Amino acid sequence: MGSSHYLALSAILFALGLFGIATRRNLITVLMSIELVLNSVNLNLVAFSFERSDLTGQVFAVFTIAVAAGEAAVGLGLLLALYRLRSTTELDRARELEG
Repeated sequence: MGSSHYLALSAILFALGLFGIATRRNLITVLMSIELVLNSVNLNLVAFSFERSDLTGQVFAVFTIAVAAGEAAVGLGLLLALYRLRSTTELDRARELEG
């Protein structure tokens, strides 16, 4: 299995994530789509790191995982706040929260 296979899989994951972000209205599915995009980036980083025999890509992947964990925590907090206020997770209703 060469790096082209990893790149193809990463491109597919990235495209699916972007499609989910652009088309979905539910905050939970948008958060999952963002995770897909970040994991596609991680796959690329680790594949290039393995090909070049350099650990830099893997270190960046760990940082990306940390950013994804923070993003998930903030996103779930926003989700809970939205659900408590509106009893829904639809993003269209979140636009009505403006001051």
